[in-house]
Amino acid sequence: MRSYILFILFSLSLNVFAQKRDTVTVIGVGDIMMGSNYPNGGVLPPNDGLDLMSGVSSILSSADVTMGNLEGVLLDEGGTAKTCRDPKVCYVFRSPVNYVRNLTNAGFDIMSLANNHAGDFGELGRKSSMKTLEDAGLFHAGQTTNPYTIFEKNGVKYGFTAFAPNSGCLSLNEVGEAKKIVAHLDSLVDIVIVSFHGGAEGPQHQHVPRKNEIFYGENRGNVYAFSHALIDSGADIIFGHGPHVTRAIEVYKDRFIAYSLGNFCTYAGINVAGINGWSPIVKVYTNSEGNFLKAHITSTYQSFRSGVMLDPENQVLKRIRQLTQEDFPESKIEIDESGWVLKSTK
Repeated sequence: MRSYILFILFSLSLNVFAQKRDTVTVIGVGDIMMGSNYPNGGVLPPNDGLDLMSGVSSILSSADVTMGNLEGVLLDEGGTAKTCRDPKVCYVFRSPVNYVRNLTNAGFDIMSLANNHAGDFGELGRKSSMKTLEDAGLFHAGQTTNPYTIFEKNGVKYGFTAFAPNSGCLSLNEVGEAKKIVAHLDSLVDIVIVSFHGGAEGPQHQHVPRKNEIFYGENRGNVYAFSHALIDSGADIIFGHGPHVTRAIEVYKDRFIAYSLGNFCTYAGINVAGINGWSPIVKVYTNSEGNFLKAHITSTYQSFRSGVMLDPENQVLKRIRQLTQEDFPESKIEIDESGWVLKSTK
């Protein structure tokens, strides 16, 4: 009997260690808008968008957790399209509900709904997006009605939350409240992942200015101070969105920050000319407590009405290396030509 009990205890201990990994991998990508059916049929991709991310799905599905920023709503019809203070810069996106399978097929686990397009079709659109993601088994956060989510994979418990300076979203500019949410998650989980949607937009705003960014009369936050404050409160990985171009990366207190991941999969609704079409797939490696080990950047690009394509010229990698050197010369990381981000030995 004693031998049998020892055998059971030994087996259980082996099972526990087998379930929880020493190294955790989390992938983050930029904005996703898979075509819009508004207005009057809008512009939708062929084959219901099933091919949009097929060229990179093997990479996206290679991590323990993969997240993206969903711009627009998942809604077949109805809802009231938003109006804007400046009609010249007003865009609304409504993707068919069945396009959610493009996200699951590509390997996504979580989506941020904290952005200026999550409310494009009012409350009906918000509720449809959330229900559609949940029905497909995808986690989401960032709306005030669902500020964060907690889930477990391979014995590791994750918390995810997201922020933006837009109505219906957790506020990027209420840093004190954001810190409380992150600290609460940190008390419950192993790895806290944060997404933010902030910063000014366009190629002239590729640098992280370390101050509040005002764009079209809107306070888009001080994303540098915000990211540092949230890491101080317990965040482990932070993925930025919003500028529609890629920005620098940083490792602060052994935690990873990407300040903007650009336009990843934005079919026919967002400008992807030149640098606007370059976007990284960032795979972050941490230990089971969120400490940064290394990361890898895979370069992708889009052209007009195309899906996501691997970039053999590594244009976005080269740009991230340059921006990181210019914006964070004090950061103790090195980015090599093959895309590996490593702790500096200097």
